[in-house]
Amino acid sequence: MQRGSDKHSARMDDAMEAEVSGLMRSGHDNRADWNSPEPSGEDQPDVDLVPDGTLAGGVPEGMTEQDVEARSELATYLGRLWPATREELVRVATDNEAPEAVIAQLHSLPLGQQFANLQEVWSTLSGGHVESQRF
Repeated sequence: MQRGSDKHSARMDDAMEAEVSGLMRSGHDNRADWNSPEPSGEDQPDVDLVPDGTLAGGVPEGMTEQDVEARSELATYLGRLWPATREELVRVATDNEAPEAVIAQLHSLPLGQQFANLQEVWSTLSGGHVESQRF
């Protein structure tokens, strides 16, 4: 018989499985622990951090939501290789299977220039649209 783990006994595995089975089936916590949030009452509105809208996070001053999204996408394919030149950035993005749009952006960077960080790359690509102060 194959068990779920070899760290605990079969009895402990079964107990741990039973403990989370309600959560796995229902999609919400079904235990009455002291730290479990209570659902809203029948005559009360649902709990929401932003009742009149959606919570999308902050957008730094000087940037749009599209700028933040594009910079984030760029960062996911570049990793932590700094300082780097255009050729190194294109190679890393290609190795990380970046979409053609991201690779085309990187090809538009000037040849031979050394970039100290992602912010310098984004500043060059966006024409200077960067957050004014990070901290």
